[in-house]
Amino acid sequence: MIAAELKSGSGRAGEHLQLMRLLASELERAMHAIAGNNINELEESILNQQTLSAQLSTLADGIQATADAQRPLSSDSIDSHLTDEIRAAQEQLRRLNYRYSILLKHSSRSVALMASLFRSFRGQYQEASGARLQQHTWSCQM
Repeated sequence: MIAAELKSGSGRAGEHLQLMRLLASELERAMHAIAGNNINELEESILNQQTLSAQLSTLADGIQATADAQRPLSSDSIDSHLTDEIRAAQEQLRRLNYRYSILLKHSSRSVALMASLFRSFRGQYQEASGARLQQHTWSCQM
């Protein structure tokens, strides 16, 4: 019975929903790890994200292939409540992915600025690109 449900549209859709929720949880975990400067947790979360993303991709390909083969939709199609939950999970993932992207960009800029600051303290100045090359240093005023 369970095996038949997993092969059905609803079973696979439920699995898809569960994987999306797990991925959302991992994105939250990664953002907390970045905020807390916990590199080990971030690395573990990234590995989990890669695994979940691969599973989602494989499952989505299988669902699409089955849907294409079963046109028009059979009575075994996904119920509307599950579809609504999947759409909500997709929206949550979209928002989390956007926040995660912004956090990563901000973190990358911060690291680049800190690296530039440390280079300037050691006397290694990076010249700007373009027609007029200039040396820039960082200074702090107290």
